[in-house]
Amino acid sequence: MSTRLLILADTHLPKHARDLPAEVWRHVETADVVIHAGDWVDERLLDELETRARSLVGVWGNNDHGALRDRLPEVASVEIEGIRLGVVHETGQAKGREERCSVQFPELDVLVFGHSHIPWDTTTATGLRLLNPGSPTDRRRQPFCTYLTATADSGRLGDVVLHRVTKATS
Repeated sequence: MSTRLLILADTHLPKHARDLPAEVWRHVETADVVIHAGDWVDERLLDELETRARSLVGVWGNNDHGALRDRLPEVASVEIEGIRLGVVHETGQAKGREERCSVQFPELDVLVFGHSHIPWDTTTATGLRLLNPGSPTDRRRQPFCTYLTATADSGRLGDVVLHRVTKATS
């Protein structure tokens, strides 16, 4: 049986939206693990995800301060269905990212990151999969707000889907 993942980053509540889009909350309810790669901004979202998610893995981002930094690590690492998965907010500029992350995180199979609000899905020469879900609330220069879902099963990450938010919240 596979483990369903919801992958988020850069929610920036309540700066860019008062709440997560309803479709994201529906995925929270069905996901086995919710992963958040930082820039929560408001501690209330962390509280609500801890209450509503079956399991939560999160880190703080550059816009997270105070209690969020007290409650969350800068880097998280977890094994899910045999996949060694890490979470960090920033990985630096896009140029050289694959090589830099391969050197910095040689023990991982998958690294989830945020910060840029730009969806990213590549695999490095060493086999490290890099995923950035974009942002479900702040598209910046992207055409859509986005988030990711995936499944983990027997050491394999599958069904990785980038979702466009169909209706943003205000």
